[in-house]
Amino acid sequence: MGDLMWLSEAQMRRIEPYFPLSHGVPRVDDRRIISGIIFVIRNGLRWRDAPADYGPPKTIYNRFIRWSRLGVFNKIFAALAAKGGKPDQLMMDATHLKAHRTAASLLKKGLFPRRIGRTKGGLNSKLHAVCDGKGRPLVMLLSEGQMSDYKGAALMLDGLPRAKALLGDRGYDADWFRKTLADRNITACIPSKKNRNIQIPHDAGLYRQRHAIENMFGRLKDWRRIHTRYDRCPHTFMSAICIAATVIFWLNQ
Repeated sequence: MGDLMWLSEAQMRRIEPYFPLSHGVPRVDDRRIISGIIFVIRNGLRWRDAPADYGPPKTIYNRFIRWSRLGVFNKIFAALAAKGGKPDQLMMDATHLKAHRTAASLLKKGLFPRRIGRTKGGLNSKLHAVCDGKGRPLVMLLSEGQMSDYKGAALMLDGLPRAKALLGDRGYDADWFRKTLADRNITACIPSKKNRNIQIPHDAGLYRQRHAIENMFGRLKDWRRIHTRYDRCPHTFMSAICIAATVIFWLNQ
């Protein structure tokens, strides 16, 4: 299981402004509970298996669920990412996250959308992301596994920061997407699809830097409850992703 993980006082000061106000009975020690949530997500534990040092597992679980419904962890990620400075360039990509049977159980068409879909690799979700030149995530979107890259890109356009260039693989080679970037004065560094009649040149040297977003996905998947989706509800799984992204990339900035 490894050593226990504890947020420092400095880290707590950075995220506390985004905590909801406590009403009535004061909350249990925030630092202990949030550290416990992080430990469970990083190590892929069941909530009931959280170490006793973090307090009652039910308290840890309830806090995670309640704050997920309020969007607290999403707000913390967005706020800290926004303070990261203006990026010179952006990178866009997507990756599949396999859904465990506990997340996919009782999955019926038209019942409750869970952002789980069926692909050649089985049932999974898809994480679309935009990161800066340092490979730090800025915008993230969770979808069904079968959603195409360019459809995910369309849903993230409104949150796209200003930058000089955007790096993406062939999955983003669409005329409408290139035009949208051009209208925003963003240079598209995207290789042309092989079936494009007239190939559009791109900066091959700049494109090689795209490995940074692949590395970003790899670091997120090092957290076991991100690599495999155990959560049925999409908002709780997205909260887990935001927690991992915040701790890995933004909390120590």
